[in-house]
Amino acid sequence: MSQTYGRSPLWELYNNTQVTREAVGDLSNFKSSEVNYKLALWDPRVNGVRYLKTLVFTLAAGLSPGNWARLRRIANREVGDPFSITYDGEAVCMDYLQAVLEVEFIESRMALDGARILEIGAGYGRTCHALLSNHEIAAYHIVDLENSLDLASRYLGAVLTDEQLAKVHFHGVDQAEAGGALRELRFDLAINIDSFAEMTPDTVGAYLDLIATHADHLYVNNPVGKYLDKSLDGHSQGDAVVQLALRTGLLRDIVDIFDDRAVAAQSRRFIDAYRPGRDWALLADARAVPWSFYWQALYRSGAAGR
Repeated sequence: MSQTYGRSPLWELYNNTQVTREAVGDLSNFKSSEVNYKLALWDPRVNGVRYLKTLVFTLAAGLSPGNWARLRRIANREVGDPFSITYDGEAVCMDYLQAVLEVEFIESRMALDGARILEIGAGYGRTCHALLSNHEIAAYHIVDLENSLDLASRYLGAVLTDEQLAKVHFHGVDQAEAGGALRELRFDLAINIDSFAEMTPDTVGAYLDLIATHADHLYVNNPVGKYLDKSLDGHSQGDAVVQLALRTGLLRDIVDIFDDRAVAAQSRRFIDAYRPGRDWALLADARAVPWSFYWQALYRSGAAGR
């Protein structure tokens, strides 16, 4: 072999371990094997953080000036040590990229300054943080399960100003019951992001009934259905968890989540499923970037403004 153009010591190793003579002789699945993980792709099985950061970087590169302004108004985003990249001198993580896209979707279709908001299942509170940082919200109510509510309370206490935090009210799920505190309130906007799909159908129905009678708008952002592609995560939490997940939510059809036509077709069921009542109008809907199978919709009550 040529001494000038021959293999480096590194490629001597690769030729003996990954790009072997035997491996390159079989074309049947080489693009999803060790051969291509050396030639063209990083092995997705062990490079999740690399791919996540690449996705965040790509999304940051495409943010509009308006969304950069929204993002920069949100202070203390680094609390909790997220996986972040740096773009234009700004630390950017996936959670707050999604948050500013969601805020943009909502604020372009309804007034948020002065709004009274109910969020059902707030996670650690990033949507609340983003909205309070970008609008003069009058009151922000969160209803959630005990452990999640404790996390949101701690997180929002760490990232919000005292003035912002005074607007936030935390409610256990019992306060959504008949006679509970939430039944005494009226909301301009109800929000659910990525938790209706993890509740029992009866629980989702009960929340939609609450929204129908106590809110003027609903923003919902959830999966359009379920999936069973084991190549995505190897069902790492176990088959029992998979079976539990398949039984939750209103939309339980198995969907090819990487087929845009299948997702778009299922989105029509999404729109019908989450409409709180027959007199509620759909103001807008769209895929919820970046996930292929998440959809978002904003509805308005027929009674709003009366």
